[in-house]
Amino acid sequence: MKIATIEDVLDAEAVIREHVSPAPLIRSYPLEKLLGFPDTRRVWIKDYGWTPVGSFKLLGALNWMAKNLEQIGERPVAAHSSGNFASGISYAGMRFQKRVLVVMPETAPKIKFQLTRSFGAEVMTYDISRDHETGERDKLTRKLADEHQAVQASPYDDLYVIAGNGVGGLEIVRELRRLGRELSHFFCQVSGGGLMAGHALAIADGFPDAKIVGVEPEDANDFGLSLAAGHRVRLDHPKSICDGLLSYDVGEQNWPILQKYLTDAVSVPDLETRKAMKWLYENHGLRTEPSGAIATAALLGGKVPLDGTGDVVIVLSGRNVDEPRFQEWISNT
Repeated sequence: MKIATIEDVLDAEAVIREHVSPAPLIRSYPLEKLLGFPDTRRVWIKDYGWTPVGSFKLLGALNWMAKNLEQIGERPVAAHSSGNFASGISYAGMRFQKRVLVVMPETAPKIKFQLTRSFGAEVMTYDISRDHETGERDKLTRKLADEHQAVQASPYDDLYVIAGNGVGGLEIVRELRRLGRELSHFFCQVSGGGLMAGHALAIADGFPDAKIVGVEPEDANDFGLSLAAGHRVRLDHPKSICDGLLSYDVGEQNWPILQKYLTDAVSVPDLETRKAMKWLYENHGLRTEPSGAIATAALLGGKVPLDGTGDVVIVLSGRNVDEPRFQEWISNT
């Protein structure tokens, strides 16, 4: 099994640039003030909610699609997703004119269904509440792949997906270098590990001394348990409002990268994530999904000492949330 490297990330960059511009790196003056940072230190938010699919997922999806065109040929592509990879692979299918079949939980936010269908994908649903017992998600995805002779795409456990996602990390490194900045801490969500693995490769290459911190929900902390155990640990029933962070375990191809480069793993209760959603809305006007806000929650909650003199970067991984649920989550926090 070949593990993704920084060379794979660099190779993916040309693919990504054909389809989408870099997501913005936003300076957070309110966070700098709240943290009591001196004028010499800055906090940045990498906002993937800006992308055409409202999350980072299209980066890995575009690279996966581009690198598998020969294998796909006239066949469709099948994948499972909590929602954001569904819209990402659907967008990639639209760009490369490929048929896409996706399996999503029936409780996924409406906006994720709408985005996925808007780019042309065909959507099937399953009951996520019983999936830990039935394995319906994987069974349905395999059935689709078999019936339609489809090429199956992993939302995270794939070299090309990891490398594509890592292009976002390259964007961070290059923008900070352009501004003459140094990086002391990088906070990023971890679930299956596709986002963090790609970013870790780029961040570690550009700023070898930076601390790379993985953030996950308190009741879906399989990565933190894995890091402590020294091997991949599976959670049979992860629970959180962070619907994009409920993988049962870290991907096989992601694990060696995460184990090598991450310095910390922190878990965040859902209430703190809700508070971070409210804080981002009130201070930056950003309406984020819970999975997108959890890295900010880790910073607001003081989960890791911010020693050093360099800047801090937080990943906002996505903004796909239905308005009624968003208002419910940020109220009474």
